[in-house]
Amino acid sequence: MKQVVQNYKSGELALLDVPEPGCKPDGVLVRTAYSLISTGTELMKVSEAGMSMVGKARSRPDQVAKVMQSVATNGVPATYRKVMGRLDSYTPLGYSLCGVVEQVGAGIDDVKVGDLVACAGNEHALHAELNWVPKNLYTPVPNGLAPRHAAFGTVGSIAMQGVRQGEPQLGEVALVIGLGLIGQLVVQLLAASGVRVVGADPDPVRCELAERLGAAACGDPASAAVEAAVAELTGGHGVDQVYLAAGGGSNQPVELAARLCRDRGRVVDIGKCRLDLPWNAYYEKELDVRFSRSYGPGRYDPAYELEGRDYPIGYVRWTERRNLACFLDLLARGRVDVEPLVSHIADFDDAVGTYGRLKDGELKAVAVLFRYSEQKEEAGGTPAPAVSVPAVRRGGTASTPARSVKAPVRMAFVGAGNYATSMLLPHLAGREGVELSTVVTTTALSAANAQRKFGFARATTDLDAVLGDGSVDAVVVATRHSSHAELTRRALLAGKAVFVEKPLALAEEELAGVLAAVEASGNDRLQVGFNRRFAPLLREAGRRFGARTGPASLRYLINAGRLQHGSWYLRQGTEGTRFVGEGGHFIDTASWLLGADPVSVYAVATSGNEDLQVVLRYPDGSTATISYVTTGSPGFPKETLDLVADGKVLRLDDFVRASVYTDGRGGPKRWVSSRLPKARDKGQSAELAAFVKAVRTGGPMPVSLESLVATTTATLAVQAGLAGGAPVTLTGAR
Repeated sequence: MKQVVQNYKSGELALLDVPEPGCKPDGVLVRTAYSLISTGTELMKVSEAGMSMVGKARSRPDQVAKVMQSVATNGVPATYRKVMGRLDSYTPLGYSLCGVVEQVGAGIDDVKVGDLVACAGNEHALHAELNWVPKNLYTPVPNGLAPRHAAFGTVGSIAMQGVRQGEPQLGEVALVIGLGLIGQLVVQLLAASGVRVVGADPDPVRCELAERLGAAACGDPASAAVEAAVAELTGGHGVDQVYLAAGGGSNQPVELAARLCRDRGRVVDIGKCRLDLPWNAYYEKELDVRFSRSYGPGRYDPAYELEGRDYPIGYVRWTERRNLACFLDLLARGRVDVEPLVSHIADFDDAVGTYGRLKDGELKAVAVLFRYSEQKEEAGGTPAPAVSVPAVRRGGTASTPARSVKAPVRMAFVGAGNYATSMLLPHLAGREGVELSTVVTTTALSAANAQRKFGFARATTDLDAVLGDGSVDAVVVATRHSSHAELTRRALLAGKAVFVEKPLALAEEELAGVLAAVEASGNDRLQVGFNRRFAPLLREAGRRFGARTGPASLRYLINAGRLQHGSWYLRQGTEGTRFVGEGGHFIDTASWLLGADPVSVYAVATSGNEDLQVVLRYPDGSTATISYVTTGSPGFPKETLDLVADGKVLRLDDFVRASVYTDGRGGPKRWVSSRLPKARDKGQSAELAAFVKAVRTGGPMPVSLESLVATTTATLAVQAGLAGGAPVTLTGAR
């Protein structure tokens, strides 16, 4: 088998052919699926190996002290031979992996051959095709958790043990110094515990990532931003805990910790940084300095790690194995998200080159995974589906055509069916600042009817004439679904602002065509008819719900009902599935309420695909479950939504009633919409007003193009998820 090794004397890295390990009692033989490179610990070791002998001695004074003791005991010649023998030997790398049990040793009854397990230990979870792992250093992977995510188990346990040492409590404020791999996980674990987090790191990319994953604010420790954020969140008292997750020789982290920690606060050292404690600063605040030892109790105890002797749970609640299982559970339930941390996945055969690129700085990464040739598939043999969220590229010239702000927006409609004439045109006819210029339909009579009813200046069946009319500012596409993408593409290339009813596209190829038109023309003036985020009742409820600090759970039930026989919605061959046609509405609403775009989609359906359950995961650990059902009672409301986070609940009942429950200082409080609206307002009027304003003033479109693309991609990914029976990762999601 192959294994990554390093010669500490020469610094040589190699992918070596070594004998396969045997399966001993009280452990299992595991074939690796993914192993994780610790970009902190491992790269430090790799860098030290490239130093001169003097440099090695300076970087490891603890080892120098051992050498001097050996000289005093055994003499110089014997000590020299011993040291050179150790340095000039291959040593393993790696300590965090996920793999499949290939053989079970005597005394093991909690897993069987074929089970997926996460493994820990710098002697047992190595970058190797096969590893023998003792009982207390592996744990089964929960159903549905991807192997590449389970490979984070060990580093997640390190972060978890550090957080446990800090003893965080709900409502406290913590400072995390160093936003590398461990720091990013500490941020998420604290946020999941109800702690508000400030991050400090000189890398703005890592700061931005930490904020996406739950930090309240992040900044360069050398700037005033971090201190200002701490002062604002704590009322000037200082943070309750500081987690040192930084490395290097600077003493700045411990000095910053003393400055920003409150009186009698806690400072937890997780990383390996310089610890010259400024005595006065730590003494005057009586700071509690704690160390976090690796994965948790049991670490470095041979009786626990090698002999499998567990500690009684009544005396030691969280051992390293229990920490490992707990972290995997958080991953499986979406409370922690490691996918945004994965900067690169390399084939194991390219291990040496990958280390080289990391060491040289060519590959900048938070986390890097090795994927093993024998494990190209996810658990169960089903390939892990992934859908790429297309990048938005704006080319060409200016994206906003020059026009007089005072002049009305001249608007053309392509399509005048039931939805256009009942839900769109009534909000535009007679609106100040809008001139209905031309209506285009495939039949002359429908165009004439729309012209008569809504006052269009012209009616035609000639789309080319409208697109070539320089006086038309905006085009509304309200045709059947199958034509949306092509009509949008043509209108964008003609330089028009475009409002297209959902869906934007029925397939990835159609979406790519729209984005190609944006890039070719430089015209990104596009809005999709996702109107629910504009609904006044929902917006008011969202305002009263307020900002949140922790992950949220959202449930959205759509009692869609059955379609009438002969409906064109049923023509899936040409018009796409029903969910592809209108599911973007609900995904967009969830994403707007959660303030982010989804990073994965999981979908299941009842027999015949009549009812769908769609689970979306978001970067901060939030989840949204969309139940799209057609078999319910027509007497039940069509749409009900619940949003739960931070001790608050928002409830929306079919856009006729909303309520918000909060837990304030005086006890639970409840806001209920004061009166039922005369009619359901799902936001079409406000949405069109926002579109008209953007076109008229040249301001930004109501919803970013990136968000529209992300929602469309997630909607299309539902079908891929149904086909694959596994979560679909949205690669490139923001």
